Amino acid sequence: MTNDNPIDETGTLLREGGAFVLQRDVGGRYVLELARVPVDHVQKRVRVRGTLCGEDRVAVDGVSAA
Repeated sequence: MTNDNPIDETGTLLREGGAFVLQRDVGGRYVLELARVPVDHVQKRVRVRGTLCGEDRVAVDGVSAA
């Protein structure tokens, strides 16, 4: 897997232990690598933009309300 696979997806932002996860609208989930903690968006529908950096991991550039 290369490091330049951009993603732009919507789903529900969940907190699981010390990690944040996007439960994707299209099914499946991504573990999110975040520089900032989006606590205002937890348990809400969001749009995540970033780069796929593993089979189910995303280096996040931004999280916003969807």
